[in-house]
Amino acid sequence: MSIWEILAVFAAGVGAGTINTIVGSGTLITFPVLLATGLPPVTATVSNALGLIPGSISGAIGYRKELAGQRRRILKLSVGALVGGLTGATLLLALPSTAFETIVPVLVALALVLVILQPRISKAVQRRRAHTGAPVRPDGGPLLFTGLTLASVYGGYFTAAQGIIYLSLMGMLLDDTMQRLNAVKNVLAAVVNSVAALFFLFVADFDWTAVVLIAVGSAIGGQIGARVGRRLSPRYLRALIVVVGTAAIVQLVLR
Repeated sequence: MSIWEILAVFAAGVGAGTINTIVGSGTLITFPVLLATGLPPVTATVSNALGLIPGSISGAIGYRKELAGQRRRILKLSVGALVGGLTGATLLLALPSTAFETIVPVLVALALVLVILQPRISKAVQRRRAHTGAPVRPDGGPLLFTGLTLASVYGGYFTAAQGIIYLSLMGMLLDDTMQRLNAVKNVLAAVVNSVAALFFLFVADFDWTAVVLIAVGSAIGGQIGARVGRRLSPRYLRALIVVVGTAAIVQLVLR
């Protein structure tokens, strides 16, 4: 890499770590930059997955206050994230690169609609629970576990906008604040990135310069994202998710 490419990849890592911690979709920053440096798509994908692990961990640490009292929820959902992430990483090497290109923008668009409607959906769910006397499940039940596992399959495959899908599912099925759900999202993203990268270590080629640059940049960005994201009200956080998600859809369609 030239000095300018090194700076660009590092800056992309900072930006990805920041936006991943607040919303998700940081891969849409790093992936095009890695391709611009001349890396093949699969090498760029696996290098990006490994490089973003420190950013996910850094963001989760930054949200440690919001993680309090969520241990059982996180442990259960992390099992689905692990299984899904490993499955997605396997599919990345087994399927043609165009396999998910059609469905991904649809998934992200659906997730954005759910994020926008989440307050109304949550109120409707609460009214139904009050009417039927159904107990509130702090882990979201089988529906959330299945949904997050499937989202993690996609995350292990490409990762872009997986955080938005996580937030939309948890926002509908869990009775909790957006900030606490965002904290869980950061942990699940760290699990998916870690298991996918560990799998790739044994079967794929990395560009270690890119990995190190993104790792350092995303770790810094994770702390920036936590400081910014934790100060956003639910309304502004939801608006930011919609803006970033819309940009993600545009980029995925035009790519």
